[in-house]
Amino acid sequence: MTVVHPISRAWVTTGGTGAQNYDEFADDAEITSIIAENPHSSLAVEMPHLAPESLGRTFAESLPDAVARLALERAEGLYTPADGVVVLYRITAAGEPPAYGLWSLVDTDQISTRADEPGLVIRNEDVFLEKVRERVALAEAVGTLLSPVLLLQTARGDQLHAALAAATDAAGAPAATDVDQTGRTHAIWVLGPGPQQDELTALAGGGELVVADGNHRSLAAQTAGLPRFLAVVTTPASVAIQPYNRLVSELPLALDELLARLRAGGATVTEVPRPARVPGKGTVELYAAGRTFAVGLPVDTTLADVDNLDHALVERVLLGDALGLDPGDKRINYVGGDYPAEWLRGEVDAGRSELAVLIAPVTVDDFVRVNLERQKLPRKSTWFTPKARGGLVLAQLD
Repeated sequence: MTVVHPISRAWVTTGGTGAQNYDEFADDAEITSIIAENPHSSLAVEMPHLAPESLGRTFAESLPDAVARLALERAEGLYTPADGVVVLYRITAAGEPPAYGLWSLVDTDQISTRADEPGLVIRNEDVFLEKVRERVALAEAVGTLLSPVLLLQTARGDQLHAALAAATDAAGAPAATDVDQTGRTHAIWVLGPGPQQDELTALAGGGELVVADGNHRSLAAQTAGLPRFLAVVTTPASVAIQPYNRLVSELPLALDELLARLRAGGATVTEVPRPARVPGKGTVELYAAGRTFAVGLPVDTTLADVDNLDHALVERVLLGDALGLDPGDKRINYVGGDYPAEWLRGEVDAGRSELAVLIAPVTVDDFVRVNLERQKLPRKSTWFTPKARGGLVLAQLD
């Protein structure tokens, strides 16, 4: 029996509520600006404390505002209810092949986080517990799951891709469309009970599912004791992995001392006479005080391969050993692939950060291998594109 199911009570956008997911931003001020320009953005419910009228209040203090906003949007017809449905999903953009997915519910008890824990849903990336607590509090307050976990079907991805392409081609006009900040068009079609729904849920749940995006949301479902969580099941042919870089706002030591510590720890450090850019695999680039350094961080052959991937080396050797920073330190900002190297350098040049760390993206092969081996990636290692859009399909909690 499949672990992927129809959404018992879905709320489907009629337009105007779509938004980037709350964790896709490098600066909270961007969220406030988006809400100010579009008060119906789902971000106003996801991040109520960042709405313009709520600034200065905590997340917990703002939860009643989230409840009121969602109730008002439903009452005003910005969402329409649908029972027992899955939702077809297609993302298109000029020069890119279409991406496909299936909005659905997935069994929470299938989440596996280690090799000796059974389950078909693999989550093997560290998380920040404070973010998980916020997601739990929000779901309990509004009684609704607002944004999906992105799951990669590893066993029957080709079949699912073909079936979703055929289903969307034959579905006629979409129920709603939304254009994101990159210019990609997100289209959805509601599919009720019947043989086609059964076929698609069977394909979507027909093999191991890897959490590609939404590690915090999946753990929040477990923490809250929810039997199922909202997901978009997608295919390997629908996604790519972009760089996931870091900014450090305040260095705890001088730049020269940092470089000396890295060299003393076995790193190779070479200053290069050009602006910093995303490097190739095996090297990271540092940008500080207008200078660029190519750094080869030392591997530890006694550790597993996953612990010697570039993101793991940055977390352990650069941030931990050299700078003495815990990964959750507020001075570290995790910046996804929507923000290019030029933007990172600009943050340093403007004085809002002191150090930019540019890291080669994890390859899809490495990502799948690490997850199927039930090993653990460092926090914020993978920035999948295209991203599933928040605020298009909601799942009411029973």
